[in-house]
Amino acid sequence: MPVADEFLTRMSLASPRELNLGGRVLRRGSRVRLNPKPGGDLLDRTLAGRFAVIEGIDEDEAGIAHVAVVLEDDPGRDMGELRHPAHRFFFTTAEIEPIEAPAAARRVLVAGIGNVFFGDDGFGVAVARRLIGRSIAPGVKIGDYGIRGMDLAYALEGYDAAIIVDAVPQGKPPGSVHLIVPDPEDGEEVPLDSHQMNPLAVLGLARRLGKLPKDLVIVGCEPDVYPAPEGPMSMGLSPPVAAAVDGVAEIVSELAVRLSAGAGTPGG
Repeated sequence: MPVADEFLTRMSLASPRELNLGGRVLRRGSRVRLNPKPGGDLLDRTLAGRFAVIEGIDEDEAGIAHVAVVLEDDPGRDMGELRHPAHRFFFTTAEIEPIEAPAAARRVLVAGIGNVFFGDDGFGVAVARRLIGRSIAPGVKIGDYGIRGMDLAYALEGYDAAIIVDAVPQGKPPGSVHLIVPDPEDGEEVPLDSHQMNPLAVLGLARRLGKLPKDLVIVGCEPDVYPAPEGPMSMGLSPPVAAAVDGVAEIVSELAVRLSAGAGTPGG
C-alpha cells in the first residue's frame, strides 16, 4: 500500500480525539482557517485562508499532531469515503487557526399562564397553545404553565429572557393588548395558588429564588369575562378576547425573535 494511502487509512480509522491548540479544544467538527506553511505548492496557496472542518486527529510516530480536514464550502463534503482523497487534506497544528463557533442563541421562555376555568383568565394559555409546535427562533421555548406559578418561577432559571402572557385588567376595552416591561425589582409578595396566579407574583417569587432572567416582558389582554375566585366557573374566552389570541400570538413570536437575537426589551 502506498505511504499516502496507508496514512489516509490510519487517519480514517482513528477514533475521534481532542486537541488543545492555544487554549482552544479542537475535535471532530471544529472549524479552522487553513494557513499552509510558506513555500508550499500551488495547492497550498489555493487553500490558504480557506475555512475547513476537522474530520480526524492523529499523531505520527514522532508525536506530531496532524488533522484531516474537508473544506467547509466543498459541495462533496457529505459524500463520506466516496470523496477521498481529492476532497480531504492534512495539516499540522501549526497550519491551522481555530475559528470561533457562532454565538449560541439567547434562551427565551414564552410562558402562557392563567386559569382556563375562569373565563378570560385562560387567555395566556390559549396563546401558548397557538404557539406550541412552531419553530420561532433558536433558543425559544413555549410553555403552557396554567396555574402552576411555582413551576414557572423555578423554570425561569437559566433563561436570558422571558415573555409572560396573561389576562391583565387595566381598565381598557375588552380585547385591548398591553405590553408591560416590569422593573426587575417589582414583584408581589403574595403566595401562589390557583386564585392569586399573576405575572408579578411569579416574578416576585423568581426574584426571591434568584432565578429572574435579565429581560422580562408581560404581554397582557384586557379581559371581559373575569369571574371572581369565589364565583362560578366559566370556561371559554369572551368574543373580544378570543379575537385577540391570533394577533397576540404574532406579537409574542416577534418579541421572542427580538429577545433571542439580543435586541433587548421594547424601549429598553
